[in-house]
This record gives sequence, C-alpha cells and structure tokens, in this order.
Amino acid sequence: MSPTVLFVFVIAYFAILLGVAWLTSRNANNESFFIGNRNSNWMLVAFGMVGTSLSGVTFISVPGAVGTTAFTYFQIVLGHFFGYLVIAFVLLPLYYRLNVTSIYHYLDTRLGRRSYQTGASFFILSRTLGATARLYLVVKILQDWILDGLQVPFWLSALVIIVMILLYTYEGGVKTIVWTDTLQTTCMLLGLVICVGYVLDSLNISLLESLRQMDHRGLSTVFSTDPDSKQFWLKQVLAGMFIAIAMTGMDQEMMQKNISVKTLADAQKNMITLSLIMLVVVLLFLLLGGLLYLYAPVAGVTATGDRIFPAIVLGHLPAMVQVIFIIALISALFPSADGAITALTSSFCIDILGIQRRADLSEAKQKSLRHRVHLAFAALFMLLIMVFKWADNPSMIGLILKIASYTYGPLLGLFAFGLLTRRGVNDRLVPWIAMASPLLCFAIDAWQTQLFGSYEVGLELLIINGALTFAGCWLVSSPAGQVAQAQPVRPQA
Repeated sequence: MSPTVLFVFVIAYFAILLGVAWLTSRNANNESFFIGNRNSNWMLVAFGMVGTSLSGVTFISVPGAVGTTAFTYFQIVLGHFFGYLVIAFVLLPLYYRLNVTSIYHYLDTRLGRRSYQTGASFFILSRTLGATARLYLVVKILQDWILDGLQVPFWLSALVIIVMILLYTYEGGVKTIVWTDTLQTTCMLLGLVICVGYVLDSLNISLLESLRQMDHRGLSTVFSTDPDSKQFWLKQVLAGMFIAIAMTGMDQEMMQKNISVKTLADAQKNMITLSLIMLVVVLLFLLLGGLLYLYAPVAGVTATGDRIFPAIVLGHLPAMVQVIFIIALISALFPSADGAITALTSSFCIDILGIQRRADLSEAKQKSLRHRVHLAFAALFMLLIMVFKWADNPSMIGLILKIASYTYGPLLGLFAFGLLTRRGVNDRLVPWIAMASPLLCFAIDAWQTQLFGSYEVGLELLIINGALTFAGCWLVSSPAGQVAQAQPVRPQA
C-alpha cells in the first residue's frame, strides 16, 4: 500500500480522537484536567491503562526481543503482577486516605517539603525521558515506512505528532484521556490479535505446531536458570515487581488515572484487572515475536530487533493488515504520550509551582499557567525526540528499562523509607542523597566486572538504587517523634 493511502488512514483515525476529545472536554476545568473530577469508571480506567502500560515500545520491541532473549521478558511481567498487588493493597489505600491530587504530597506529609519536591522532580525526569523514548520509536517507524515516501523530514513528522497529541489533551486532561485511551487500547489489541492470526495463517501451521517450532529454535524459553545471567528468573521477577511498584505505583501519570476513580475499592479492582490483562496481552506479544522469527526466513526478511515487525508487516503482508498495523501502532503510541504530557503538566503545576497553594491565582490564572506549562513540555518532548534520533538505540525497551533503573530508584527509596520506618529525616539533605544514589549505581554498572566477576547486574539496578537512597535517608534520620509524622491532610482541590 502506498504511503499516501496509509497516511490518509492515520489522519482519519486522529480525527476520531479529536471528536472524542471534544465531547469529553466540554466544560472542563482544572479538576477535570488533573484528576477527572474523581468520577472515572474503573473498568474504563483499567482497560485504558493497558495501553498506557504497554506503549509503542512494547508493541515493537517485545516481539523484536524474542530473537535474542526468547520469552524471558515474561519473567518481568510475572514480577509486575506481584508489584500491582502491592500497589492495590498498600499504596492506593494511602493515596485515598490522604485524598491527594499529586501522589508526591505523601512525601511532604511524611518527610518534608524538599523530599516532596525531590520525588516530584525525579518523576518529571523519569517520565520525560521514558515517554520521549517511546514516542521516538513510533515516530521513527512512521517516518521510515510512510513519511519518507512523502518526502517529509523527520523533525516535521515529530512536530506534527506532538501537535496532534496537544490538540486532544490541551483542555480535557485526564477526563479526556480515560476515554481516548480506551479507544486506543481496543485498536491496539485488535491489531495484535489480527497480526498473530494472519502470520499463523501465512505460515500455514497450527498454534501448537508454531510453539513446537519455536521451542526447537530456542525462541520459547520463559525461565532462565543461570544465576550469573541478566535474564536469571529470580532477578527478573524481583526486578519486575519493583519496576511495577516504582513505574506505576509511584508514577503520577499512572496513579493520576487511578485516583480519578470514585472509591478505593474500585481503584483496587482496576489494578487487579490490569494485572491479569497484562499477563495475557504480553504473552500474546511474545507469541507474535516468535511467529515473526519463524516467518522471517520464509519471507527472506533479515531484519531483527525493533525492525522485524514493521519490516514483515509493511513489506510482505496484505494492504489491510498494513492499515491495521499502522492504526494499532498509533494506538499504542498515544496512550503513553498523552498520559505522560498530562501527568507532567499536573506534577509540575501542583508539586513544583504549587498552584493549588497559591491564593493569588484565580481559577482562570491557574488554567493559563497550566496551558503554558503544557506547551513547554511539548517543546521539551520535541527536543528529546531529536536527541534519541541522534542516539538511535536498536532496542528501545532495554534503553527505557535502563533509564528507569536510574531515575525511579530514588522514588522507590523515598517511599520505602516513609512507609517502612517511623523515623524522621533531615529534609535538607534528601535532594543530595537522591542525586548521589544514581551516580553510585552508574559506577556499579560501569565496573560490575571488577566488582562481581561473572555476575551480570541487570534490572536489579533499580533495587540497588532504591536501597542506596533508603540507606542514605536512614543515615540522616532521627527517631520517631522528632519530626512530624504523616497525618491526614485536608482535601486538595
């Protein structure tokens, strides 16, 4: 199918998103932007969060990684499942008890104002880098397979996509995103199922036979039993659990949608439903990856990693499957990008600028400031996409998880210290501890051969980072009672 026709389908799909955004953003205010007026339907939130949790990177990189790591990514997803249970029964009750708009307000009530702003700052850093990495991958695929054929430069492609995201998040925020994410997750999952079915049909084999062939080629291994390997099952499961706790439970973007649900019980149902759906969906992505590597030799495709899925679909499959793939890819892109830019705007406005604490700002002035921050983050996204284009990492999911190990570690350590101890901390020193921990982790990663010999440090670097932050806080802490402990706070607007 010609790039022009594919591009027409992209525009038509975006027009539908704009229609949904217009319907959901009417009479929107700051509360609907930040927390959806706390009346979101938990089933819609759970389903939409599947798309946010997966993103375009999962859509492309997880199938692509099967060629080198087989099905071992499922170990991480099993860890996610246990992490989601911790979120549902430990973190969500805390957030609902404090009735927060920003989850980092907990750090303010428990540890102090500088701890609070440190946590929010690390979220902003983490989500900005992670979201733009995800966005870059999808823009690159669209550029390589559609927009290059229309002679559109990469920078213009990225700019147009960012403007498209701005158009439907600018007013409605979370209230809009809950609905658009539901639509986009539906399209993404339909695309996944159709691609699996069509590749199976093209190979002319049954599902059972495909699994036998994958096993014969070493593509279907789930559990790695080598303790020194980065894919060792215990490392991966534990890392996956803490990744879920940090990247979902301590992430404003993800929790912003959870706390938009009316009650704690509904929010918990949302998390449990999400955890079960994710197990099935990721397994389907891994199955698709195995099928792609079975199909590639038959079709004469030599691409691997992030390039194998688009190479097979757009180069060898029928036009209708190509359309479905592009729509599914965009549907995977937007839930992570739109949620990120909205959450970043919310966190910066509430946590850094403190607009809800400022009596000098009317609702109209708060809205104007929110708009300017929203545009500023869009500009930052554009800049970082160009940086990722310059770097051009062949496996974006590995890069994103690596970034998360460095940037989410301090958040994990701060929340753990607050929840697991009753000690007060020297709040002034917390920012320095939070900056020192990732630097120490970088040194550990760089010199791991000298430190550990054959043992390879993988995603457990996040746990080490959190532990270093926790230890640093302990060293500058004092017994309970010397610093005010967390107390229920007045509801935030």
